Amino acid sequence: MNLQYNYPEILAWLEQKGKRDYGDKFHFTEQDTPNITKLTAYFLNDEVMTKQYDIDLTKGILLSGPVGCGKTTLMTLMKYVTKQGNKFYIKTCRDISFEFIKEGYEIIHRYSRGSSSQTGYRNYCFDDLGIEQNLKYYGNECNVMAEIILSRYDLFIAKKVQTHLTTNLSASEIELAYGNRIRSRLRGMLNLIAFDKNTADKR
Repeated sequence: MNLQYNYPEILAWLEQKGKRDYGDKFHFTEQDTPNITKLTAYFLNDEVMTKQYDIDLTKGILLSGPVGCGKTTLMTLMKYVTKQGNKFYIKTCRDISFEFIKEGYEIIHRYSRGSSSQTGYRNYCFDDLGIEQNLKYYGNECNVMAEIILSRYDLFIAKKVQTHLTTNLSASEIELAYGNRIRSRLRGMLNLIAFDKNTADKR
């Protein structure tokens, strides 16, 4: 039995943080509690609990579910429990695509390798994978997020740098949009935490 953390107490505390950040109507549903517990255990680096859930602490998180189920909000709330070495930056895939239009292929390098050498490699959460479109830079079409994911996979293998993703897409839809190679890389570098497709829109 895991005695290191009191999860009902931590989730109640996180819910209060959510109310403060998002308003009094914010709350965790009973249906969502297992997934929130999994996320919390992961970002607390709780080896006992993550082992029970078959979550690999060296990998990142792929949080999937229907529109409005609270994926982005939950990842944002995880900043309150994330251990220092696992801190991450949230960036929407749509914004990255718009940056690509303005700045070109340097954007792929920026998010593939992290930031400057002074701060080392960054852990990122790329939010809303699949909402961006294939974009052109000086007439050259590029699947920006596919290129970034391939590079982030190499970085994970070489340096254990973590990447997290949120998406509304199913595994088969990811393969359709990005190809089998990307789906395979995601499987190798991420733990899947999925909300039921019938989860209610909380917006």
